[in-house]
Amino acid sequence: MSHHPSADQIIDLYDRHASTWNTLRANHFTDRKWIERFGALLQPSATVLDLGCGSGQPVARYLVDTGASIVGVDSSVRMLALCSTHYPAQEWIHADMRTLALNRQFDAILAWNSFFHLKPADQRQMFPIFRRHAAPGALLMFTSGPSHGEALGVFEGETLYHASLDAQEYRTQLHVHGFEVLDHVVEDAECGGLTVWLGRRLP
Repeated sequence: MSHHPSADQIIDLYDRHASTWNTLRANHFTDRKWIERFGALLQPSATVLDLGCGSGQPVARYLVDTGASIVGVDSSVRMLALCSTHYPAQEWIHADMRTLALNRQFDAILAWNSFFHLKPADQRQMFPIFRRHAAPGALLMFTSGPSHGEALGVFEGETLYHASLDAQEYRTQLHVHGFEVLDHVVEDAECGGLTVWLGRRLP
């Protein structure tokens, strides 16, 4: 598979367009259905590791409003600054999810519209990281592409890289690392066309 250089420019792009992204995303909650479902499965005051949290809107905002405690991780300093401004009581960490080692376990892990920006090899490396940060019984939800390959989108006139493994490989990776698949919907028309994986770490 050819590697597209824009894969390495995601962080810079989001950094430069953080305020625009936040404004566009804050009230554009086409994916509410899945975030509501995720939130409904959480125990009160659950701890949620939000990987690629962006500006915290609207996803972390929704979960905070349900009583969850958020630890948000993002590679963009400017996105995290927006998070800290909006939700100073939550914890925001500047880090690369691909090398994350917090030495803590969480009740739930979310890699929503972030995981799919990683190159395929980096996506494979995330499953041990999910495992290490997931408490027994923890939820895991992430978005992927519909099938194996790379796709280039556009944001603010710039190329935005996405990649995906095929569905069977995701199932295998989840299984090998101790997660059961609760649901998988390809290109959900009720959710802006997102392909969603919802899993749970086995006890």
